Amino acid sequence: MAQPSNPFASFGAWPWMGQTQPFAPIFKMPWQSDWMGDWARAVQSLQQGDAPNPLPPAMPVLRFAPEKLRELQDEYMKEATALWNRSLQAPPEIKDRRFKGEAWKQNPVAAWTAALYLLNARTLMALADAAEGDAKSKARLRFATEQWIAAAAPSNFLAFNAEAQQKALQTQGQSLAQGLANMVRDIQQGHMSMTDESQFEVGRNVATTEGAVVFENELFQLLEYKPLTEKVHEKPLLIVPPCINKFYILDLQPDNSFVRYAVAQGNRTFVVSWRNADESLAQKTWDDYIEQAVITAIEQVRDITGAEQINALGFCVGGTLLTTALAVLTARHAKAKGRKSAFPVASVTLLTTLVDFGDTGVLDVFIDEPSVQFRELQMGKGGLLKGKELASTFSFLRPNDLVWNYVVGNYLKGETPPPFDLLYWNSDSTNLPGPFYAWYLRNTYLENNLVKPGKLTVCGEKVDLRKLHVPFYVYGSREDHIVPIGGAYASAQALPGERRFVMGASGHIAGVINPPQANKRNYWLREDGQLPADVDQWLEGATEHPGSWWPDWSAWLAAHAGKQVPAPASYGRKPIEPAPGRYVKVKA
Repeated sequence: MAQPSNPFASFGAWPWMGQTQPFAPIFKMPWQSDWMGDWARAVQSLQQGDAPNPLPPAMPVLRFAPEKLRELQDEYMKEATALWNRSLQAPPEIKDRRFKGEAWKQNPVAAWTAALYLLNARTLMALADAAEGDAKSKARLRFATEQWIAAAAPSNFLAFNAEAQQKALQTQGQSLAQGLANMVRDIQQGHMSMTDESQFEVGRNVATTEGAVVFENELFQLLEYKPLTEKVHEKPLLIVPPCINKFYILDLQPDNSFVRYAVAQGNRTFVVSWRNADESLAQKTWDDYIEQAVITAIEQVRDITGAEQINALGFCVGGTLLTTALAVLTARHAKAKGRKSAFPVASVTLLTTLVDFGDTGVLDVFIDEPSVQFRELQMGKGGLLKGKELASTFSFLRPNDLVWNYVVGNYLKGETPPPFDLLYWNSDSTNLPGPFYAWYLRNTYLENNLVKPGKLTVCGEKVDLRKLHVPFYVYGSREDHIVPIGGAYASAQALPGERRFVMGASGHIAGVINPPQANKRNYWLREDGQLPADVDQWLEGATEHPGSWWPDWSAWLAAHAGKQVPAPASYGRKPIEPAPGRYVKVKA
């Protein structure tokens, strides 16, 4: 059977298709930058036997059924013809928000160009979906296609952006001059501005909850917050945020601060503020972060407060670290024969946390044996993963919202993005020690070893999550693209004992940072406490509740926090410096 002719040859005829990243000095995908030399050295090292498994000799093969290609071709020609015929009468109606401005409607050529782009984009995605091959290769093809489509939008280029052209005429070129100045500024600062960063300062108008640094070592500072109530629960609360971001996502401003809310609910609250890794920490491992940070923080909170038990909360990677530390403490507690002391942690809260890494969503496209081996060779024995690289990766998971939207606004239109505390935090990136990161990639995302009893040895102890006999409150966000709701649910199932699983609306950050007074979104829970096979089955028996999940969590925590006692008149230890401390202010 003869192969159908290529129905997509016309795509290359459009000028914007020739360049997918016009601002490459600023925006680099994880596989870009100056890795070519590192990659060549990694391959040479593998070939010389310095690593156990050689790289695969060839890329996976993707095929397309001829009949499917013919079907796509026919559909494309049909829609293209209809588009042309409609364009002869009136500009096509476009619903995509990138092209909804009046300038696009008033310019028939621009409107037709945008409509044709959207047709091409739909067809390309259909072509990616039609590929036949293994699931991971198909996911990677789809991800790459989405990136290319997002970058190739005519709105991203001055020659085709009707709104940017109109503004340039109206301002007599001032918008273009300002756009160039914005680009130069972003190149100098090393990242693209998503908000007016001049409007924020850590400790002045973000991270402002009153407290003090009461302990520090080379990995973290421990913050204790001043009580807001006359009485507090006898069991204090320790919050372990992700070390791939700064802690103040949980303490942005008073009206959306999770930390302030926890304090106001009568919890004597402590927070780990991670040090932004530099060359002095380039050798630090996962074990170091467990022993010298999480376990040390637990011990310090108990020592400072005199409490036999504390409650602990982990957010994102902080939850993964916390769960691992608890497994280590469980093994040690079991070995302490003759000791009758209680386990140091009374309850655990996990927010958008992966413990079972069987479902990692779109991030899975970055992970395979060769890529992990490359990272191990590149930085497994020392080095740093730069914060800019992590930030770029997460931004390109939502390219239209977190990349190209700002290319258009900042550079083509010469606009200053409005002040937004969450986006200021999002731009405040952090570095990670290479050995820590390489271990994390292999043992979680690649091999999912945390849920394999006895597979891992951390801090000299076998990790077995089945032995964690503490109550867990597990929260997942329905539209989370970093910790998919299926992965959060599977993580709850991987834990034993009493578990309360709650699903909130929105994504990884907006779902978590949802203060009750905002009266936004909703959440779901099952009063029967059942955890069926998958999250869809769980949802069938769940009840939807309006508003924030925070009060539900607070009531659950209070049941595990012990009796109320008079709030301390001063911090439990002489303050080193006021909160938020100096560690959080260090820039990557």
